[in-house]
Amino acid sequence: PAATPREGFPIEIQALWYNALIFMAQIDGPIRRPTWKDRADQVQAAVSDLFFLKESGYLSDCRHAARGISAKNAIPDDAFRPNQLLAVTLGLVSDPVIQRAVVRNCASLIVPGGIRSLADRPVQRPLPVYRDGQLLNDPSHPYFGVYSGDEDTRRKPAYHNGTVWTWLFPSFCEAWAIAFGGAARDTARAFMGSSAMLANTGSAGQLQEIMDGDFPHRQKGCDAQAWAVSEWLRVWRRLSSSS
Repeated sequence: PAATPREGFPIEIQALWYNALIFMAQIDGPIRRPTWKDRADQVQAAVSDLFFLKESGYLSDCRHAARGISAKNAIPDDAFRPNQLLAVTLGLVSDPVIQRAVVRNCASLIVPGGIRSLADRPVQRPLPVYRDGQLLNDPSHPYFGVYSGDEDTRRKPAYHNGTVWTWLFPSFCEAWAIAFGGAARDTARAFMGSSAMLANTGSAGQLQEIMDGDFPHRQKGCDAQAWAVSEWLRVWRRLSSSS
């Protein structure tokens, strides 16, 4: 089942789109009118205006809309997910106030070596998950704290609704350093050090795919996740570099 509704304008797609436009500006130059940079600036301004939930202090996970509906007329949700970290690490959000608000809030999703895919809190916009017409969750409180049971009716809904991911955890550490400046690198590296517990258990020297969102955060899924390891190494090298 579609456990995380993405129809409309998901925040991570806006971040990836912005990053693609910046890349095009670098390789294609300022020949076109409007330029790729002009388009990137337009995306950045729109996200700042439409996605930041000022009272909550974080970015809307998705502005929901059917095909043909603009982002301005889409309906924002308040589901608190770590996907928004990509808006910081890929440069989409450059306002230091918003960056710091996002990172501070995302700290509440952290467990040692991982980050929950959804906060354990009620949502104002219901997020129902159906399979074959059967409602699988509580739409007003869609958090699943344990990844277990039948694959289609329990594990799949849990995967994006509370299960801890290891691959996105380094992005939190990277975003922390971006938001709080060079002096915060030591703190970010200290956060990353919590992954040692995972690397020293299970498949030695590797990182597990997922963990339960609820304590004691049992390791589950693939026991050697390539993109979790590669992301950890990428961010560690960046935080350890002199530039």
